[in-house]
Amino acid sequence: MTFLLRSDETLLHIRVSSTEDGMGITVQTRNDGAQLKRRRALVAGSVGNFIEWYEFGVYGFFATIIASNFFSADGSGDLESLIKTYASFALAFFRPVGAALFGRLGDRIGRRPTLVIVLLLMSGATTLIGVLPTYESVGILAPLLLTVLRILQGLSAGGEFGGAVSVMTEFAPPGRRGLYGSWQSFTVALGLLAGAGIAALLATVLDSGQLNDWGWRIPFLLALPMGLVALWLRLRLEETPSFERARAVQSEPTVDAATPVVQPTVGETARAILLGIGRLMGWSAAGYTFLVVMPTYLQSSLNATFHQALVASVLANAGFAVTIPLAGGLSDRIGRRAVMLTGTVLILVLALPLLNVLQNEQTSLTAKGFAVFAAGAAVGLVAGPGPAMLSEMFPTSVRYTGLGLAYSLSNAVFSGCAGLIITWLIKETSNLDIPAYFVMATCAVSAIALSTLRGNAHKRALVD
Repeated sequence: MTFLLRSDETLLHIRVSSTEDGMGITVQTRNDGAQLKRRRALVAGSVGNFIEWYEFGVYGFFATIIASNFFSADGSGDLESLIKTYASFALAFFRPVGAALFGRLGDRIGRRPTLVIVLLLMSGATTLIGVLPTYESVGILAPLLLTVLRILQGLSAGGEFGGAVSVMTEFAPPGRRGLYGSWQSFTVALGLLAGAGIAALLATVLDSGQLNDWGWRIPFLLALPMGLVALWLRLRLEETPSFERARAVQSEPTVDAATPVVQPTVGETARAILLGIGRLMGWSAAGYTFLVVMPTYLQSSLNATFHQALVASVLANAGFAVTIPLAGGLSDRIGRRAVMLTGTVLILVLALPLLNVLQNEQTSLTAKGFAVFAAGAAVGLVAGPGPAMLSEMFPTSVRYTGLGLAYSLSNAVFSGCAGLIITWLIKETSNLDIPAYFVMATCAVSAIALSTLRGNAHKRALVD
């Protein structure tokens, strides 16, 4: 005979059976409610990242078209207008202000309400880009309006990462923070893949005139239905256990005196942020160079077609996506340091040879496809454990702010400015190896910073 008793979160499974010695009773419990909350946390945290990186990917993939529509009076789309486009790209990536603003809000009022706000801001700004008038219609007002919307996206994106990673890792069960945190990076890959896929589809079904006139707007307008679905998911999200516990201890210190809330000094937090930037800069530079900037580099420097560049981007992001959850899960077993350091050193060693494969006109398309896939896979080894590694560096009271600032500052310089730096340096030096040198220099610094990670950091509980 079996009885099932359910509370709000726990299922009590009672089995009564007869034995030779009499009655036997077996009692099992299953915390279905906690598991449901974890799943909701993963989905609700991931969906905002998906939209954010879908949009940034779309902007990167359509950079040449945006240049001709918004930054060039004659629609020529030359290198000068492309540099202006990436300047706007870099401006939108200056997300530290958003990370500080929304991070502080998230550490005070909670992860859930803050993530709802940043989602509304991101989705709204992205949708409006799809209806902006071009330079031909309103002149200089067109790039100004685009820049304003990119700033709003930058602010919201600055608040997205810290909140999403806090939610994922604070809901994660013991021993699985790396896997749970890897969903942030995994949905980055999915967002970039979705952007590349839609761009490739549009480039296939539309001719160049249609794509330049109105086809480029479609991917941005799709942010509206995506945002509505994401909003519904986030409104169902509950507050994280770590934040609730920290808030309870702060309001009633005698309730749990054995678990004090850690309040680091400003100096301690600043040092942790700087160390986090050092550990992330290689990931930031390699990720954007190989996954987003590469399509434009292939077109402007290696004379690839728009369609060929997008296919290369899809392959790179596929390699990135494949290794992310594997690397996150592996880091729960052998540690963040071993996995992230391996990925960083691989990128450092392979960056120049892989780029030379793409530059060689005699290399087969299969070999070039493998090269971009391998580049993405190497970045995935760093990106998988990265969110959990950052989360473990900060206590709950400053986690949203701290990891958000470390990530946003690293991306502001080494991702947001990657296209601008690489394009300008190639123009000035005519050296087509610049992307590889940029990646190698940042990975060398990251390797040193990652070597300071404790080998057993992944086994410790998050600090409240």
